[in-house]
Amino acid sequence: MQDEASYDFIVTGAGSAGCAVAGRLSEDGRFRVLLLEAGPRDTYPWIHIPLGYHKTFNNPKVNWMFDSEPEPELNGRVMYQPRGKVLGGTSSINGMVYMRGNAADYDEWRQRGCDGWDYDSVLPYFKRAEDNVRGSDEFHGTGGPLKVSDHRWQPTLAKAMHDAAMQAGIPENPDFNGATQEGVGYYQTTISKARRWSSARAYLGGARQRKNLTIATGAHATRVLIEDGRAIGVEYRTPAGLMTARATREVIVSGGVYGSPQLLMLSGLGPAAHLQKHGIPVIKDMPGVGSHLHDHFNTYVAYRCTQPVTMNDLAMSLPRRLMAAAQYAFGRTGPLAAMGLFVGALVRSDKRLERPDLQINMFAWATKERTRAGVVPQPFSSFGLSPVHLRPDGRGTVRLKSADPLKPPEIRFNFLKSAYDFQAIIEGMRICREIARQPALQPFVGEEILPGAEVTGEAALRAFVRANGVSNLHPVGTCRMGREVDAVVDPQLRVHGTAALRVADASIMPSIVAGNTNAPSIMIGEKCADMVRAATA
Repeated sequence: MQDEASYDFIVTGAGSAGCAVAGRLSEDGRFRVLLLEAGPRDTYPWIHIPLGYHKTFNNPKVNWMFDSEPEPELNGRVMYQPRGKVLGGTSSINGMVYMRGNAADYDEWRQRGCDGWDYDSVLPYFKRAEDNVRGSDEFHGTGGPLKVSDHRWQPTLAKAMHDAAMQAGIPENPDFNGATQEGVGYYQTTISKARRWSSARAYLGGARQRKNLTIATGAHATRVLIEDGRAIGVEYRTPAGLMTARATREVIVSGGVYGSPQLLMLSGLGPAAHLQKHGIPVIKDMPGVGSHLHDHFNTYVAYRCTQPVTMNDLAMSLPRRLMAAAQYAFGRTGPLAAMGLFVGALVRSDKRLERPDLQINMFAWATKERTRAGVVPQPFSSFGLSPVHLRPDGRGTVRLKSADPLKPPEIRFNFLKSAYDFQAIIEGMRICREIARQPALQPFVGEEILPGAEVTGEAALRAFVRANGVSNLHPVGTCRMGREVDAVVDPQLRVHGTAALRVADASIMPSIVAGNTNAPSIMIGEKCADMVRAATA
């Protein structure tokens, strides 16, 4: 084993939060920071072309390509889990929707004992991170590292979807991240000038030349070194062999909802009996490490399109693809400048609820299947409406399959474990059908291909969801923050019982936010860096 130089801070994982932590901690030159990333640099061209994310969906060079264990309520199906294995992490391979969640989500965190995480407290970090093309106001910022933009190009279908949702009684909302979340509107994206703006682009783009920041790719963190109850460094594997690095101040674990609990368990922090089963010496019995996994859940309602205006038409036609390539190459516009998702609606499955629990994503394409083998589009012109359940009851786990740090973890979601989880997603399907019935979409709607017009009864809809519903790829909660007995980190993101060790990523969320999780993860990284700097002042 080769010893390397010591650093003030070591950050494990260059994902949405990790890039923000490392970028901010290194920006004033006071601290020596080591950022470890198991994957490569973000040089794969399809990462940066917005519509190219389907090329990264199952590419093992930039994707961990995890699988869940068979899901009991989903006919024993496995839920494929693409996760970024590259600088930028999942922000380099995701769908680029900029969504913060509902303000009440963060107020709920505070009510659960997470002081300093209410909406008024986290809003400044969202604003500081942002460089929004719409300008700055009460809710948005400019001049930050994260570019946030409106779509440069939209198909005619997008406006029809938007108008149909309004005709179905859903109020218009010009800004899901503004004064209110409920309603239908156009998504903003983490795209700038038709190029993906990942966390790596945002926080490392101008930081790579800093002498006090070392970015090590191909460096897989395998263990946090803990002595006398204090984190003192990290062991990591590289092509040159196993290495160690020392941290004189702190180690910040940012491996994501799967990587962070796995690393803590490999380091001796986790459920004692589980660690002993794998022959790992127990430093601290922490049952909460890897517990409370949860994720949004979604299914599909899809239609044959009567006009050749969908992304499926692009996939089926070489001339259309050549035209799209020319549009992108010469004008940074056209389908390649977008990611196929333009319009969404935040609604309530039950009017008695205080805030939205469904997100209706309206796609200018429809898929035949989405597995680790790839995304297979329908072989004809089609589009889809996808209801996403935002407040699931089901909770699962992340556990070790092996003491080998290079082996994937064991992932169990336990989707659809409550009557509410089922009822909400079925109500979402009904709302999608109602939108599709409206006049604005009639020029485009052909036959319903999923679930099919004949699938109407409760039992038939449940059977369809069991056979077709999937993870929405927003997993959180496996190192949750709080003051409960099994909470993993405190509101300062410090691991309970271990000094100089924090976790900063989506795994610390006490409960999932109502919306996409990339922007909240970046906010967590921003806030973590501020708390670390305050502790060293």
